[in-house]
Amino acid sequence: MHQTLKSISCSTFLKQVTGFTIFAVMSASALALPSDRSQPISLVADKATYNDKTGITTYTGNVVIEQGTMKLQADSIVAQLNSKREIQTITANGRPSKFQQQISAEKGIARGEAQKIIYNADTGIITLTGNAYLFQDGASIRGNSLKYSMNKGDIEAQGSSSNRVQLIIPPSSSKSFPGARD
Repeated sequence: MHQTLKSISCSTFLKQVTGFTIFAVMSASALALPSDRSQPISLVADKATYNDKTGITTYTGNVVIEQGTMKLQADSIVAQLNSKREIQTITANGRPSKFQQQISAEKGIARGEAQKIIYNADTGIITLTGNAYLFQDGASIRGNSLKYSMNKGDIEAQGSSSNRVQLIIPPSSSKSFPGARD
């Protein structure tokens, strides 16, 4: 039976929201500032629904999740639970969906956006599709889809016939090059 926020018990709903939010933020913050994990989690949406039989939680209408430097914005976010009631996938859809997070104190804020962002908890892979874009410290990568492995730290970019992969790598500020007369 599909239930809305108004008709399910507040306790059950809060457990689901808290479980989803903590997992989503903790997973994303594994590569973030250590202080992010100790910050309060804020989740705001126009509507939230939970289906106990399917294990699907849906947030719609200007969804914003924040914890420390981490921020995720989307038109909708859907969390799919597995049979153990653990997060299996999180899907953010938007025009575009956006996220940002400071990975370390030495680096600037990492920003990304795409029409769809999917996080797979089993594999630790984040997939951005539809005009996908990642940016940090002057470097950026853009493509039709980007796959990032949180476990390995590698990224795969794919273009399309009309939207090729584009990389921008800033010059190293610490390296000096000799002149013709040096």
